[in-house]
Amino acid sequence: MYLKELWLCNDNDIYALFQSFPANENGFMNEAKDMPRDIFKQWVQKSEQAAMGIGLPAWKVPQTTYVLFNNDNKAVGVFKLRHYLNENLRNGSGHIGFGIGAAFRRQGYATAGLKLCLEKAKERGIDLAYLSCYKYNTGSLKAMLNCGAYIDHEDEQEYYTRIPLK
Repeated sequence: MYLKELWLCNDNDIYALFQSFPANENGFMNEAKDMPRDIFKQWVQKSEQAAMGIGLPAWKVPQTTYVLFNNDNKAVGVFKLRHYLNENLRNGSGHIGFGIGAAFRRQGYATAGLKLCLEKAKERGIDLAYLSCYKYNTGSLKAMLNCGAYIDHEDEQEYYTRIPLK
């Protein structure tokens, strides 16, 4: 398995994956849902710019979007790595958001992809990764715990986890 930056992927592979996700599922935001293909290509280019911090509104931070490919080179998931946290992210969704395509769930892809994404975070100098998930999203929580997370705190809706990367 491997992660590949969104903008380096074949459009055919990733377009279908992004269309398979709802616009908002368990807090995973998919801005590309129902985008026409030509607009999707532009959105992918903007994602590359966002990773470099170009054209971001003041409230956003640079973020690299990765696609997870399985051993058959099939796109199975998406991982978003925020390069650092602002106050909103520190108290909310954290460094990493991820989603696995419905057809690929419960096969270990979330854990495997998260481990790979945590390596990318470590390369960026992040030594404590912040993540969160809705309490009913047991699959995401399990993947986090499988990667060494502990529950830092919770509220009525979410668990807020931390994963040490040292």
